[in-house]
Amino acid sequence: MAEGNTLVAICQYGGEFVTNSDGSMFYYGGEAHAVDVNRETLLDDLKSEITSVFGIDLSGMSMKYFLPNNRRTLISISSDKDLQRMVEFNLNVRNTEVYIVNKVDNRATRSTVADSGTSVIAVSDTGCGVRRKRVTNGGRMTRSRTRLDEASNLLASTNAAMNTVVEKEHIEDEKVDLRPIVANMGPPAVVAAANAVNVKDWRLTVGDQLDETATGNIQAEPSTPLFASLTTLDDVRPVNSNPVFGTTITGVGQEFDNVKDFRAQLCRYGLEKGFIYRFIKNETSRVTARCIGENCPWRIYASESSRKQKFIIKKMNHLHTCGGGNGKDGNRRASRQWLTGFIKEKLHESLQCKPKEIVKELYDIFGVNVSYSQVWRGREVAQREYINTIKETHNQLPWFCGRILETNPGSAVFHITSPDYKFQRFFVAFNASLHGFEHGCRPLLFLDRISLRSNTQYKLLSAVAVDGDDAVFPVAFALVEDESYNSWLWFLEHLRYALPTTTGSITFVSNRQKGLEEAIPQVFVDCHHCYCLHHLMEEFKEELKKGMWPQQVKDAMANDFTRAAQACTIDEFNSCIQNIRNISTDVADWVIASKPENWSDALFKGSRYDHFATNIMDSLNSWIPLKHESTIVQIVNSILCKLLEVMQLRKEVSSTWCSILTPATEQKLEKEIANARKLDVLCSSESVFEVRGNMVHVVNTGSWECTCRRWQVSGLPCMHAIAALNKIGRSVYDYCSKYFRADVYQMMYSVCVQPIPDIETVDTIDFAGEGNLFPMPVRRPPGRPRRKRINPNKPVTMQRLCSKCKEAGHNKATCEALL
Repeated sequence: MAEGNTLVAICQYGGEFVTNSDGSMFYYGGEAHAVDVNRETLLDDLKSEITSVFGIDLSGMSMKYFLPNNRRTLISISSDKDLQRMVEFNLNVRNTEVYIVNKVDNRATRSTVADSGTSVIAVSDTGCGVRRKRVTNGGRMTRSRTRLDEASNLLASTNAAMNTVVEKEHIEDEKVDLRPIVANMGPPAVVAAANAVNVKDWRLTVGDQLDETATGNIQAEPSTPLFASLTTLDDVRPVNSNPVFGTTITGVGQEFDNVKDFRAQLCRYGLEKGFIYRFIKNETSRVTARCIGENCPWRIYASESSRKQKFIIKKMNHLHTCGGGNGKDGNRRASRQWLTGFIKEKLHESLQCKPKEIVKELYDIFGVNVSYSQVWRGREVAQREYINTIKETHNQLPWFCGRILETNPGSAVFHITSPDYKFQRFFVAFNASLHGFEHGCRPLLFLDRISLRSNTQYKLLSAVAVDGDDAVFPVAFALVEDESYNSWLWFLEHLRYALPTTTGSITFVSNRQKGLEEAIPQVFVDCHHCYCLHHLMEEFKEELKKGMWPQQVKDAMANDFTRAAQACTIDEFNSCIQNIRNISTDVADWVIASKPENWSDALFKGSRYDHFATNIMDSLNSWIPLKHESTIVQIVNSILCKLLEVMQLRKEVSSTWCSILTPATEQKLEKEIANARKLDVLCSSESVFEVRGNMVHVVNTGSWECTCRRWQVSGLPCMHAIAALNKIGRSVYDYCSKYFRADVYQMMYSVCVQPIPDIETVDTIDFAGEGNLFPMPVRRPPGRPRRKRINPNKPVTMQRLCSKCKEAGHNKATCEALL
């Protein structure tokens, strides 16, 4: 090993980061050991040596380091390339410091606090006390509590009877033992159909861990686990499934569906941390809040993104000097939505919780003063939502899954529910979408969350492709309890199972948030992951704010960054980076450390066909009407109806096309043909040509390649290739990718989604023919209740007569006699 290529890595563990006033950080405390590293060192070898030195498990840890002369931004080491890049950056100084910290959720904007994995300032834990013991309920039971008791008992008995009946029916029909499937298979659990027909709805119950309903018509081996990454049923549980006690505000870059969602999460965060805040600005497009403590620097600012589709935290100061709230005025920020969510959590623990107990617990834990009537009304709403959720899980979703498979055979539908009904997940990929992706779409998928405007209970994940006319083409959807690493992993594994086996290597485009950067290579091993350019640009602009450059200089560097992403050759990429380096070395180092092999065409190994961002999915936000966001059935049915409308319209329009390529592709090709007329072509051989313009490029028509790499990247001949093809008299259309042809486009939409005819009757469906599982809520009649009961058998002792006509049976006001 050459001595000049050796770097001394000072590995530190057990300390914490402290931020200076200028934004730089230093690390103090803990234990340090020196390790020799060079360009040939592998990441696994470094991890094993660190494990042996410190005696720790690195499975839940990450390694980070600072770039030379930059103590503000921590760089993660997650691959061999990252390790080699760290060695190259620090060879001049011959040593560097490597920090072993806990893993945290990566945000869109790299916050120094989030990246460090440690807390810079200790925040008060006023609202995180231990809950007191629940007092045994006594006294009279109200009508609503009696109704909940009946529902709970009926739920337990129905579950036992249903599992027995379904297991018996399934074993008789399919001749498959369910126990080996439960023991050996992780989700999605699908029983193999011997003759490739639709598998009947069935339910698995594994102790108290998980209830799963899976329906589909895809064949699989029942004795082999589909995905080794989820080996236990506990792996499908979310990290923070509790919406009340989980961490709601994490820092700069966090995204929310809308301003209402942000206000709700901010309310939970203030109650959780035990402090009171007030709004400085509270508008639909921007919100600014600060702590009411005297001279307390805690402050948060959030606003709409540039695309106006999501609400993003732009600035946040985590520091509290007031010691948190004292709980005196905590009810000022205790919203009705938060109170209902808290009571729903109490109902999950016990259906017999009393309002007076909830009032006392709210004050003991959060310091929130609410009245008895507020809790009573909140409990009525929470009970109704809880019963509706259980009713939907048992009555509607199994029926809905079966109807999807009956009307759209070949679709993939999976449903999973926790035993306490705190969360449930629903995956659907219609047969028409899978057929279209296999026969007409480029192997390119965009992953993102679609914002639901009113429903905050579920998060809608989606995988979307583009057709030959560059229009959005939905492939799969999933409704999950939260957007996290576990939920994305669950969605990707079901997506991999639903996609046709003929699908080759796929390129994924995402914003790499919420664990997507780790989940994609874990499920799709041989595929490529491209970072969304819009989110990268937002991070880049945040990095530019650290400098004191004028706006024109910042705009120039942003343009160079965009050109570096769109550059097709290494020389173009290096030229753009050098322009940035001429202005700021730190910014150029940040660009190099942001893994350009995942976002620049010059270094990216996959094919993204000139699609750099996930903004193509923004059009899907208007697919679901606001009034249809209350239940999973309504959301999925809205998507189905909109997909049916779009597919039929595109099928009718494409039948009138007379061109060889799609209209959007024809326009792109015409521009290249116009530019090709200005070029000179020299023949080197039958298939190799030298094309001269501003620069000299070599075109190989046999392998469909050009040294400018535009042909390889876009799938369409570049102007150099068109000039060479015109020179030898060949048709340009014969050298275009098949995905842009009109006949492939028409075959793609040859199969359409079929509607569910009786979806309006979903509310009246009785599971297993046993009637409604839960009694309908009984509303108290208006007015004050009677103090004395009416005895219908008591004889009438006095007969009242009309004072107008002296007849019995009515009074003067209702008398119709003519006098």
